[in-house]
Amino acid sequence: MKWLACFGAAAAMAFAQSGGALLSNQDALKLEQRAVQLIESTGLAVPGLTRAGAPALEDARQALANLEQAPRNAGNTFAFLGVARAYLAISDTLPKPYPFPEEGRRQFGELRDAVDRLDAHFRALLDLQQSELHNPDPDNLKRYAEANQKLGAPAPQKPRVVFLGDSITDLWRLNEYYGSERDFVNRGISGQITSEMLGRMQADVIDLKPRAVLVLGGINDLARGAAVTTVESNLSMIADLAEVHHIQPLFASVLPVGQSLAARLPAGSIQAVNTWLRSFCEQRHFPYVDYYQALADKSGLMPADLADDGVHPNARGYRLMAPIALAAIDNLAAASAKAPPAKKKAGIRAWLEKEH
Repeated sequence: MKWLACFGAAAAMAFAQSGGALLSNQDALKLEQRAVQLIESTGLAVPGLTRAGAPALEDARQALANLEQAPRNAGNTFAFLGVARAYLAISDTLPKPYPFPEEGRRQFGELRDAVDRLDAHFRALLDLQQSELHNPDPDNLKRYAEANQKLGAPAPQKPRVVFLGDSITDLWRLNEYYGSERDFVNRGISGQITSEMLGRMQADVIDLKPRAVLVLGGINDLARGAAVTTVESNLSMIADLAEVHHIQPLFASVLPVGQSLAARLPAGSIQAVNTWLRSFCEQRHFPYVDYYQALADKSGLMPADLADDGVHPNARGYRLMAPIALAAIDNLAAASAKAPPAKKKAGIRAWLEKEH
């Protein structure tokens, strides 16, 4: 159940309502690729079908190429289904040899099953998109609205830090690792992507008047098939907003995932985000909080004893993360305290400055 949260509340709702009909991007693409293979192979089982079905096969290949670029696009999925159905309709008009090869019979059955499964996926995808369109609170601002009102202003002697993120932050009981002497505020929401975190910057970060914000996001974007550049753009805008409001941003690396999720979330995509993020932090002089190196094994995967479900750290995983985050936060305070007075007043990293 925790893994479903990583794909967002709307996706989980659609999954439940459709009885699990909504496929992951990778599972949908695998099925669509298999359908194209079956169109190719079944054409050999019926005389004349290879020639009659050639236009449908070409259209199926083009529709598949479009889906590989935009796997969650309902229009692309509908087009693919139309082509596959057209091919099956053509095959039904042609006489079958007798006796019909058992392998051909099996492949036609598999193709029809694949089309039926993709049809259910398509309907669930429409439900998901409709729920997102009609959601009055797409960024889930209501989640912390009451808590934000009760929080109050930060004390000058206790610099406030907001932890902004998705379920990995949401499930992190900060008080258990840092105690009440720290003003660390958890503003993680399970399932959120970086654009939704960006949408919460005003209410869940800026209005709380922290000295710093520690951002951990991107894993859900990658799980939904978003481009790495999308994550980069959203994190850049989060940084810009923080700077404008004199809040020091810190950016955490995307965590590794376990072996069971490696196919859905390839290490290459995670590494691409982290490589960019490290360079971005160096260029902008932001602290880079490197959880990845502490949590990844030699294969770049999350060890099973650090995350029970392969993505969310367990208590042992959080115990490895906690000192890394704390060191980055305390280094900011130490650097600011040692800086000349003129530099203390100069920029957004005036950690000990009492007024925003």
